[in-house]
Amino acid sequence: MNTLLESWQAKMEAPFAVLGVRTIGERLVRIEYLPRGAATLEPQTPFSKEVCRQMKAYLKEPNFDFDLPFDYDGTDFQTGVWKAVRAIPVGAVLSYLQIARKIGSAPRPVGTACGANHIPMVIPCHRVVGSQGIGGFMNARRGAAIDIKRWLLHHENPGAY
Repeated sequence: MNTLLESWQAKMEAPFAVLGVRTIGERLVRIEYLPRGAATLEPQTPFSKEVCRQMKAYLKEPNFDFDLPFDYDGTDFQTGVWKAVRAIPVGAVLSYLQIARKIGSAPRPVGTACGANHIPMVIPCHRVVGSQGIGGFMNARRGAAIDIKRWLLHHENPGAY
């Protein structure tokens, strides 16, 4: 049996990627943007089915409010960044600098914390942009990651980026 395949509880098609879902019990631990065309996997547990239901609801209606149990699985600094990011309303953006000022830090470490986010969409780091442009996403400054960020921002606010 392929152990990599066993690590996913679901892999769901989205307009911009295949969303890989990992859960432990009744807790969401990871959403990963897999390449378009990656094999999908029906939800393997009732909880992963609920995760997929909520992601589909968000993809249909950007104002959908995720209600999934998860832990902020990171350092105290990362957790502070992620909590600030979760407070950004749908359709709005803040710059890395604005987040840094809110938590008493600098923009670059904020970007690094966003890049370490394991549950995108639920912790919407796509709403954090550069002071003079879209900025990076998932530790990348171009390519598929930026295309995903642009899709998510446009989904929430058609006039954005």
